[in-house]
Order: sequence, then C-alpha cells, then structure tokens
Amino acid sequence: MKRVVITGAASGIGAEAMRQMKARNARVIGLDLVADDGIIACDVRDQASVDSAVARAIAELGGLDVLVNNAGIAPIQSAAAAPGADAQAVLDVNLLGPWRVTAAAIDALRASRGRVVNVASGLAFVNVAYAPAYCMSKRGLVGYSDTLRYEVGHEVEVTTLYPGYVVTPIHDSSRNAGFALEGMVPEEPLEAVAARLTAAALGGYMRDRATTPAGTVAYAFARHAPRRLMDAIVRSAMRRQAKAGRIDENGIAGDLSRSLRQR
Repeated sequence: MKRVVITGAASGIGAEAMRQMKARNARVIGLDLVADDGIIACDVRDQASVDSAVARAIAELGGLDVLVNNAGIAPIQSAAAAPGADAQAVLDVNLLGPWRVTAAAIDALRASRGRVVNVASGLAFVNVAYAPAYCMSKRGLVGYSDTLRYEVGHEVEVTTLYPGYVVTPIHDSSRNAGFALEGMVPEEPLEAVAARLTAAALGGYMRDRATTPAGTVAYAFARHAPRRLMDAIVRSAMRRQAKAGRIDENGIAGDLSRSLRQR
C-alpha cells in the first residue's frame, strides 16, 4: 500500500489522479491552497507552509513512498513585455514549488527508497507564443528532475511526466485573455492523463513518461527535429488558429492575430 503526497490536488489532473490512486488502494494526502477532505492547506510558494504541510502529511501517512509535484498555474504574458507579478508567480509555483516540496520530503523518500514524479508538460519541448513563463517553468522543471536524479537517483527514483493539453481550470486565465490552446495542440482526456500519472506514481519505474501513445511519438519527434522545422510547425498552427477566428483580436495576441490573418 503506497503512501502518496500530491500537490495541486483540489482540481483537474491532481483531483482525478488522487481518486484513481485511492481506487488502487494507495493512501493519498493532497496539498493545495485550501484545505478539504483529504487535502492539507499548503502554499508551494512559501517554504514554511510547505515544510509544515509536508511534515503533517508524512506524520499522518506514517512515512512517504511517492511525492507527486503536480501543482501549476498558467496565466499568459507577452515575451516582448517586461515580466510582471503573474510571470513571477508562474515560475514560483511551477518551478520552485516542486523544488521546495521535494526538499521538505526528501528525507522520508530516502528512508523508503521512494519516488518523485514531476509533472512537466509537452510545452517543455514545443513552445508557443504568449506563454513564456509557463514554457520556461516546464522546461526548467525537466532540468530540475535531471539534476535531482543525478544527486539522489541511487536512493530515490525520479520520473518526469509530460501531459499534453487537458481541459482543466488551469487554462481559464489564458482563455479569458484571448489566447487559448484549444485547436492548436491535440487534446488529451483528463481521465487518461490521470491514469498515466497514477501509473507513474504506483507502477514500474520509468524515467520519462508521456501521457498518451501519440504524445510519446510527438515529443520524441519534437526533441530531435530541427528547431527551424518546429518553428515552422508552430507558426503554421498559430496561423490556422488566427484564420479560424480562435485568437481574440481584442486580447493580448490581437496584433499577432491580425498579422497572421494577412499572410
């Protein structure tokens, strides 16, 4: 019976993965901003909050076998504008958050010869406009996973998971700002992505996992394809979005939308 802590457990992929893990007889405690049934309040931007919440979770579980760093946010920005508080928050939650939580849990994971699962994104390989902080955070999280593996891999397994686009509340802010990813990248079903996360946490060890067979192929291609080719593929997808009227001309990407529609 695995003992699991998962961040970002109140909604989306985290909530569904928590449900599926419990169905497989794992003992699971979630961490999120607001406490709820089976969820301890924790702000991954604050080390004191993290230390307290993780210590409480480990005490309640009687140890720890698996840590899943899933919490994430995705407000959009322009890479051509100075970064603001929202960009800093993305890096703080998505990149430094897993670092903080892992540091708080590492002694318990060493004791159990356990596992860390870091939830990155397909956007660690394939970047898009108006998501500089998110893309940076997910590419950086891959780097963190690799570095952690070099340091503690003889004691603790480290898996990096790469979900594609999943319809969850994380995308509400970008949709409201007029630049959503629907139609630009393939959509992956929430239940299937959570099932792959559950397998990454409770099943046999794999260093890297995509969340669908198509994702496995696509990300392998993206890693090895010439960067100019990937640039052309992304620009083509954005052009299709603009011509289909899916990029709001009154939103953050208005100028780009009008330029793409004219080409």
